Order: sequence, then structure tokens, then C-alpha cells
Amino acid sequence: MSAAPARRPSHAWKFFRAGGFDQVRLDSAADLAALPELDQKLWVALACPTRGIEFDPVTLDLIDSDKDGRIRVPELIAAIQWTCGLLKNPDDLLKGLDSVALAAINDGIPEGKVILASAKQLLSNIGKTGAAAISAADTTDTTKSFSLTKFNGDGIVPAEAADDPALASIITDILACIPPVTDRSGKPGINDAILTEAFKQLSEFAAWQAKGDGDAAILAIKGGAAAAAAAYKSVKLKIDDYFSRCRLAAFDARALAALNRHENEYLTIAAKDLSVDAAEIAGFPIARVEAGKSLPLAQGVNPAWAAAIANFRNLAVKPTVGDKDNITETDWRAIGAALAPYDTWLQSKPATKFESLGIARIREILQGKARDAIAALIAADKALESEFNAISSVDRFVRYHRDLYRLSTNFVNFRDFYDNEGEAAVFQSGTLYLDQRSCNLCIRVEDMAKHGAMASLSKTFLAYCDVSRKSTGEKMTIAAAFTDGDSDNLMVGRNGIFYDRKGNDWDATITKIVEHPISIRQAFWSPYKKIASLIQSQIEKMAASREKAVQDKAAANITQTSTTVEAAAAKSAEEKKDDAIAKKEEAKKEAFDVAKFAGIFAAIGLALGAIGAALTALIKGFFELELWQMPLAVAGIMLIISGPSMIIAWLKLRQRNLGPILDANGWAINAKAKVNIPFGRSLTGVAKLPAGSSRDLTDNYADSTAGRKWLIAAAILFIVFCVWKYRAIKSLGDMFGFTPPAWTYCPEPSPDAKAKEDATKK
Repeated sequence: MSAAPARRPSHAWKFFRAGGFDQVRLDSAADLAALPELDQKLWVALACPTRGIEFDPVTLDLIDSDKDGRIRVPELIAAIQWTCGLLKNPDDLLKGLDSVALAAINDGIPEGKVILASAKQLLSNIGKTGAAAISAADTTDTTKSFSLTKFNGDGIVPAEAADDPALASIITDILACIPPVTDRSGKPGINDAILTEAFKQLSEFAAWQAKGDGDAAILAIKGGAAAAAAAYKSVKLKIDDYFSRCRLAAFDARALAALNRHENEYLTIAAKDLSVDAAEIAGFPIARVEAGKSLPLAQGVNPAWAAAIANFRNLAVKPTVGDKDNITETDWRAIGAALAPYDTWLQSKPATKFESLGIARIREILQGKARDAIAALIAADKALESEFNAISSVDRFVRYHRDLYRLSTNFVNFRDFYDNEGEAAVFQSGTLYLDQRSCNLCIRVEDMAKHGAMASLSKTFLAYCDVSRKSTGEKMTIAAAFTDGDSDNLMVGRNGIFYDRKGNDWDATITKIVEHPISIRQAFWSPYKKIASLIQSQIEKMAASREKAVQDKAAANITQTSTTVEAAAAKSAEEKKDDAIAKKEEAKKEAFDVAKFAGIFAAIGLALGAIGAALTALIKGFFELELWQMPLAVAGIMLIISGPSMIIAWLKLRQRNLGPILDANGWAINAKAKVNIPFGRSLTGVAKLPAGSSRDLTDNYADSTAGRKWLIAAAILFIVFCVWKYRAIKSLGDMFGFTPPAWTYCPEPSPDAKAKEDATKK
């Protein structure tokens, strides 16, 4: 059985090539409507952020159905399909108009009828009855004003929605105890779920409190069970400890001394400055331990516990076992049993924040008709839900009509980015002017460190800049791509001006640089600049070293002279005379050694001769070339020097990729969007004189060129001399019958001399 033929797509797609890859054309509404059929591998982007791009954030929030801050493929497709269905002619989407003609709305479907009726009602509400079109400005104002009304259809009621101050106060109290939800107006409010939960907790707390109020065992404790229980708990562990020690002493009298703590422990604390509530004293038993002894409540109590025992006696002992100066262990257990019902009731208290309102306020809320009144407010608000949804749908429809096609040409394809004649791409935040260049590829960045780690993979030279406007206090960070020119004057700290998409100017300062090749022109001159920089640095090092040596020697001479003068002042006249004789002898020894310096001069001459010979051979060989060969020779030498760096730069420039720059900013780029050399030149404008302008080359403050002219003239004469030196010197030698030194004209060795030299080497 033969395989079934592959299903052909129902839509015939067209593609264009830009950035080194194929991109789908979106030339008609049919192309937009067929996007669900387009393989997502052919989309340029699969997701984009809702912030940090030059696009209406309200529209992006409407498309972002799951409210996660990102637009994905299914969300964009759903928005396009919904909008196309509401238009009689979906091709109107491609116009991107700010307003929609009412006649263009498809009233042949139920939702279209609702949209049309709502649009007419909106226009009537703002005084535009009979208008033929509705704009985003019309829907924005209406939606905003509607969202700020008392009822706006979201089922959430803020305190301000209640006309009765008492009811508004109750809503405020409820919202203080339960986390609120946010109304369309941005205010905290209460909905059905919060209302139900609030009255459930209020009722539970009131019932719990009523149970305690009706418990006879709790009410029998005069002075208040809560205070008695608190006093009881404050001393419970210590009194339990006391009666346990007494029982142990009754068991074995030998333990009595240890149970009352050793004398040495008292000696230890006695050596300190004592305080009644010191921790060491509080650690001792609450009273002196004896077998079968009652607990004293007045005399004989540990001073650190005296106040707590007195409070316990007044609040817990008197209401339960009567006013006593001592209590037995049986009394102690009776007190605990009397307070147990309160403790059990207290532990059953429901967990709620409404306790902070107090039981009186809670009962006041429950006894009235607050719940029914709030429920009525919520119902009244919900009754307007369909009206607000209709208004919201009109606003959504108008915005989609204006923005969807532009978003598609920055998402499905990157037409706006690769088309320099149209509007800039949504991720291009403006233009940076710096170092006689204008950078059009500027991306807004939230986290520079995080962005730089990813964006460096783009192989693009990026300058991160902090930009600010002092007039408004606004600040942000951008990453500017330099794609033409060179990087000689680009460094951290340089200032420029950034113009955003609205034309506002911002102060810009470079804070970080990601180094990559910018142009082949820069790569061509790079070796020569490096050599010049190396020579300059070496000269500076030599000059600095020489200067230091001179300074050190001068300082040493000054020190030596000062020492000599001081020593000479102390010598006698006879000693001075001897020193003078000695110095004369030493001077004779250090006389100029002619033979020595003759050797030095000879060595210098040989070195200069070797260098001159090499230069002469090079120049001689160059000028012996044919005239047409000379430019090729120069080009070959320059190619040898600059070729490697140009090749490396060319390879890296071909790898420049927009993807990592956008991925680092929250996009999901699905293609290798290249920024090749020609396109890079269009993204960075280099300063050029306008066509037809004239130049006056006179510079009154230019550097003097007199010395430079003489140097150039001398160099030319030297080259001419070297070129013709061979023939001139050789001719003079033949004329006067002598053989010039070999280094003066670099003669070719004779065959015999060469054979003799080879034999010597062997």
C-alpha cells in the first residue's frame, strides 16, 4: 500500500529574505488569518515582553490573556482571529488606523451587533451622537471614567460605594481584617467571597465568646478568669517545682540540703552586686523546701518571685480557695482545677483577625443588617457587568484594529527592523548621538549585568548607557549597538545625548562596554595603531626611566657634594691640599679613553651599517620593480600587515546576531537575525558633510607643519639617495680605481667569493 500524500497547506505563503533568513510576508488579512497554519519554526519570535518596548502597554496587556507579562503565539493568534471576525473587510487591519468606521463593523454576527451598539452608545455618552467612526481616545476616556464610578461591573465594592457612613465603616473594618481585592478604580474592595468569609469568622468568634460568657465555672471566678489564668500560668512551673521538692524531701531527708541549693551557690552571688530580680536568685526555689511544708504566699517567698506570688494570691487564690497566707499542695491542685474550664475554652478560640475589633463591635456588626446591605451593593455593581464588558470590548476592538498589524510585523517577521524606510522596530527605543555617530539600534535594559552576560554572544559592540532627564527625574538604562566606525574614542564615562521615540532628549553616559569588532576599516588600521601605541608606550617608558635616572644621579651628586663640603670645612688647610692633589690624580685616571670610545663608535657604525644595508636592499629592490609592480608591492606589504586582523573582523562581523540582544531582554527569538556589514552601516550613521557643502581648510590654530615639511623632504631625499646609491658609489669606485665598503652599496658576491664563503662555513 502506498503512503498517503502529504496534506498541502490551504494558504499559499510568500517569503522575503532579510537578515540572512527567510521571513513570511504579511501582505493581506488572509495572511494574518492563516497564521495558525504557519509552522511556528518559521516565526521570527515566539514571545515578547509587555514592557520595555515601544508599543502601547494597554494593548499588550489586553493581548496578554494570562497576565504573565509576555505575549506568546497563541495569544497573538487569538487576538487577530477575534478582530478579523468583527470586521466586514479584515484588510482594514493592515492600515493601522487609530479609528474604526462604524460601517466597517461586522453586525452580521451577534458579537458584532453588541460591539456596534456599544460603540454608538459610547459616542452618544461623550457628545458625539451620529459620529461615523470611533477612536481609541473615545474609548479610553469612557472606559476610564466608567471605571471610576461607584459601580463599574466588577463585583467589587470599595467602602466609598456605600452612601451610609455606618455601612462604609463596617466595610472598612472588614477590609482591615481580611486581605481585600482591587476594584477597577484601583481601590481596595469587598466581593462575595470576602463577605461570606468575613461574616463566617465574625459569627464563629461571637459564638465562642458567648460560650465563655455562659460558662458558670468560668463566671464563678470573681475578679476575672482571664486575669486569674494569666497569674496562675506565670507561677505554675515554679510552684510545681516547689511541691515536687517537698515530696522528695519527705522521701529522703538526706536530699534536703541539696534541694535548697548548696551554700557555695549563695557565696557566689553574694560576691556580686545583688539585685532582687537577678537571674541567679530567680533560679533558686520559690520558698525554703521542707518535707510536707505548705507554700507561703507572704513571708519566706523568694524575693525574685514575691511580686508574682502576690499577684497570684489576689487574682487566683482568693477567688478559688479563699484568702490564705499559705497553700497546701491540695489547694494548689484545686486552684488548677477551678481554672481548667477557662483554659479549655480559651484553647478553642477560633483563629481570626476580627478579635482586634472587640466583642462589642463584632456583636454590633452581626446584630444589624450590614451583611444584606453589602450584598445588595455587590449585586448592584454586578448588574453593570455586561455594560462594562461591552465598553471594554469596544476599547479592545479599536486598539486591536490599530495595533495588531504593527505587532505582527515585529513578531511574526521583523519587517519593521529590516526596512529602514518605515517605522522603527518596537524594540528600538531611540537614537544615541555620541562620538560623531548616531546609533539607531538602542534597546532598553532593566538589568545591565544579566543582559550583558547574554548579549555578548551577539558579537556586536555594545555600549551600556545610563540615561536620565533632570527636568522630570526619569532614569533608565539602554544598550546601544555601534555597527560602523571605530572604537578608539568609546570608553566608560563618555557622555552623549539620547533621543527617545517621542523626540525627548536625555543625558547619556557610558557605564559598560562589550568589546567586539565594529568595522573592517577599523580592523585595517588596527595593527598600525597598535604598533604606534607600542612605540609610544616604549618611548614614554624609556623617557621616564631616563628622567628618573637623571634625577637620582642629581640627588646623589647633591648629597655627595654636601657631604664633601661639610667634611672639607672640618679639615685643616694641609688636609685640603692633600685632597686637591688626590683629586688631580683621580681625574687623570678617569681621562677620556680614546681607544675605548673608538671601539664603541666602531660598533655603532657597524650597527648603523647593517641597518642601512637592509634598508638599502629593500628600497633598491622596490625601485628596481616595474612601475606597475610598485603599487602591487605596497598593497602586498599592507595586506601582510593588515590582512589577518581584517579576516578575523570579517568573520566576526558576519556572526553579528540580534537574537541574543533581544533574548536577554525577555524575547524568545526563533531565528538567527543577522546584522551583516551593509545593514550594520545603516544602523549607525557616521558624520558626513552634507552634499553641496564647501570646506575652508584654513586652520588658524593648526599645529606648525614647518618641521614636518623639512622631515618629509629629508626622508624623500634619503630614499632617492638610497635608490641611486648603488650605481653612484659603484661608478665612483670604477672611475677612481678603488673598491667602496660593501655596506655602502650592497654588492652581489662574486661566484668565487661565494664558493670560498661556502667552503669556510663547511
